[in-house]
Amino acid sequence: MRAVIQRVSEASVTVDNEIISRIAEGLLILIGIEDTDNQEDIEWLSGKITRLRIFGDENDIMNKSILDIAGEAIVVSQFTLHASTKKGNRPSYIRAAKPDVAIPLYQDFIKQFEKDLGKKVGTGIFGADMKISLLNDGPVTIIVDTKSKE
Repeated sequence: MRAVIQRVSEASVTVDNEIISRIAEGLLILIGIEDTDNQEDIEWLSGKITRLRIFGDENDIMNKSILDIAGEAIVVSQFTLHASTKKGNRPSYIRAAKPDVAIPLYQDFIKQFEKDLGKKVGTGIFGADMKISLLNDGPVTIIVDTKSKE
């Protein structure tokens, strides 16, 4: 699993001109799923994201996690995170899991993340044409990959 984690002041997901998720301060998390991902990847990634200290403390030093600030989150599936641009100019998505594999893993990640965060999170709609709006705070954007554990 690969995640792009953005610290946001606010974010929303719109599908068919309807806002389906909206948050204030917290994280917008884009998740890319591979065929080889499993429950271990889900648990590791969820724990890593909930404990990432990327929010400012009283001295404006990134020393607090989303748990510490009681922040909100939106989790959106994004297969393009596994794009390969090695050959030519058209990305290949061969490493991205097909929906029959990706959807259950995406849903399991959301459940695990909600458990670790202790609250419901906003989501996108798998496979939908989504419009994502965000106000990146900092900006702070972190990429985490379960295969390299970084």
